[in-house]
Amino acid sequence: MLSKFIVAGALSAIAAITPAHAEDAAKQRFSHEGYTYVYQVKDTKTGQVISGRRYPDAVAFNLSVKNGRVAGNSGGKPVAFNVEEARGAAQ
Repeated sequence: MLSKFIVAGALSAIAAITPAHAEDAAKQRFSHEGYTYVYQVKDTKTGQVISGRRYPDAVAFNLSVKNGRVAGNSGGKPVAFNVEEARGAAQ
């Protein structure tokens, strides 16, 4: 199951990205509980999309961030929670 830490890391990456560095920071990565998460964050008309894979098992995830909520799928299972919950998990 996708940990809230992935979104916390992604949210930190979003906050750190400036337009001039957006291309360099397109792919992010971090490790948590023996897994490495490799993902990218894209801005869309309806919000942000966080997508990537968790290794070593290469489980895909695709999450949408909109109106303070994170929702999507990780390894074919639905996940949903508030952005603030993810931020709190990283502290």
